[in-house]
Amino acid sequence: MHDKLDADSPSTYTADMDDTYQDINNNTISHWIAEGWKWGIPVSHETYLQAKDKDVWDILLTPTKPVPRSWFPSLKGKKVLGLASGGGQQIPILTARGAICTVLDYCSSQLEAETSVSKRENYTVTLVQADMSKPLPFADGSFDMIINPVSNCYIREILPLWKECSRILVPGGLLLAGFDTNINYIVDEQEERIIRGLPFDPLQDKGLYEESMKKNWGIQFSHSLEEQLKGQLDAGLVIEDLYEDINDEGRLGELKIPTFMATKARKPLI
Repeated sequence: MHDKLDADSPSTYTADMDDTYQDINNNTISHWIAEGWKWGIPVSHETYLQAKDKDVWDILLTPTKPVPRSWFPSLKGKKVLGLASGGGQQIPILTARGAICTVLDYCSSQLEAETSVSKRENYTVTLVQADMSKPLPFADGSFDMIINPVSNCYIREILPLWKECSRILVPGGLLLAGFDTNINYIVDEQEERIIRGLPFDPLQDKGLYEESMKKNWGIQFSHSLEEQLKGQLDAGLVIEDLYEDINDEGRLGELKIPTFMATKARKPLI
């Protein structure tokens, strides 16, 4: 999940950063984790045991609202990919419920958290450090389910990602994805004024790039609902359900203004 942003709207600029922005994000997120970023704090032993032994569990794809349990099939023996889902939060819970899990993440610190939890709880998880803006390193039909917490704000183009998700799902497989709806990118730090237009793209805007680096935001990108929703449809997925969510802090959250969305999409059987 990304931090809140604020800035005056800067001038247009084309930056030559396409090959390095993911490394910037890796370093930025590792820094956030070292400072106690909540999305890098693994689940506790007690939370894991409750999921494993008592069927008391939930996971988050967006800041505050758990994914409905009705979105999940029986997880026992299912092959699940945590896409940009490192940090030891979702995957330990799904493993406790019997899923066979793989985590793909570009951030080494997030993968280290997954290793830590798996060793603590004595289970096996496959870890893959890879860039989700590139073709995913899995064969067609590798997974029954993909879970993707808010993270595609860290890649510039998302339609290729949706197509890759569709490719690696089995027919009938599910993609559960959380994403930003752009409001966080247009308001000031106090979340009281609209100060910026869209799209938010530091690689096309020198001032925005410089401010992103100065304020340790990493390199983030806004994506329209057309990219998020129609993009999944164009990738051959069928959206079966969705919900909205709010920020977990700040004025927008206090006012309960939806700033995030999660979708349940299925790859057709034929």
